[in-house]
Amino acid sequence: MLKLDIFPHIFPQPYFERMKQIAEGNPSLAAQLKRWMHIPVLWDLDKRMRMMKRFPEYKQILTLSMPAIEFLGSPEETPELARLANDGMAEIVQKHPGQFPAFVASLPMNNVAASLEEMDRAIGKLGARGVQIFTNVNGRPLDEPEFFPVFERMANRYGLPVWVHPSRTAKFADYPTETKSKYEIWWLFGWPYETSAFMARLVFSGMLDRLPKLRIITHHLGATAPFFVNRIGYGMDQLGARTSDEDYASLLKKLAKRPVDYFRMFYGDTSVNGARSAIRCGIDFYGTRRVLFGTDCPFDPQGGPLFIRETIKALDGLKLKKDDARRIYFGNAMQMLKLKLK
Repeated sequence: MLKLDIFPHIFPQPYFERMKQIAEGNPSLAAQLKRWMHIPVLWDLDKRMRMMKRFPEYKQILTLSMPAIEFLGSPEETPELARLANDGMAEIVQKHPGQFPAFVASLPMNNVAASLEEMDRAIGKLGARGVQIFTNVNGRPLDEPEFFPVFERMANRYGLPVWVHPSRTAKFADYPTETKSKYEIWWLFGWPYETSAFMARLVFSGMLDRLPKLRIITHHLGATAPFFVNRIGYGMDQLGARTSDEDYASLLKKLAKRPVDYFRMFYGDTSVNGARSAIRCGIDFYGTRRVLFGTDCPFDPQGGPLFIRETIKALDGLKLKKDDARRIYFGNAMQMLKLKLK
């Protein structure tokens, strides 16, 4: 059965070389680069394709690896970086369509006007099948009005999905008395929290009512939402009961449906490091028509194959009905991305 991985990460070689230059004056980026150099599948295309051959009928929809484009420069500098990244992705797809049927465009979100221009270029000219954004823009929430045109254009003009990747660093302290997060908690628990907070902000800002055609793929299978389904459900049915300085009760009455039903409007990928119970939980929450096969390749202890192998093992271990397995492995992605594979 075809397995279409919708959330693997890569650096096109020209973009990676440019990042090395930027890292010379950016200590935080230099620290990340140190790790990336030990994951050759991330930036060496030949090694990636050799690794992929281990898995029959396995293909990748390419997404750019972290960090977010807007992390790397000023609003004047990031549009050029986005173009470099998207040109590199398009070249890979053009040369190797059998392994990489499509790519997801990156945007310079600290420059919304340039993001809209790059969206049009990447989708209209390069053939991107969606865009990737992150859960905050250099600390700013995505429900700020400035960012609305990005979601609106994807929903109403293109009808293609928005990939959402968590973005949080050690600078997000776990306690107000500290200046940084310790023990990589910012990643371990911070990323799922960050994704969940992003989803909540879109829900309660009313964006999903304003843009009913918007389709958002949340990395890591909707983060905490599936596990906390009843906390969201019964808990947010009482929105406003815990707050005295804002009228959330009136906001709740304005919503067209229960808050938990808005959370079910998102989509999730199966990138949970091969945890079968987590995938089962996500499927129970979203249903098989809103879950897509994704692995987070190559960020595993083996530098690529482990998450692919374990995710397939976990999915197959659920003994899903054949039609449900087909939807998750490739059917949902082909429909959402408007793909016709040869």
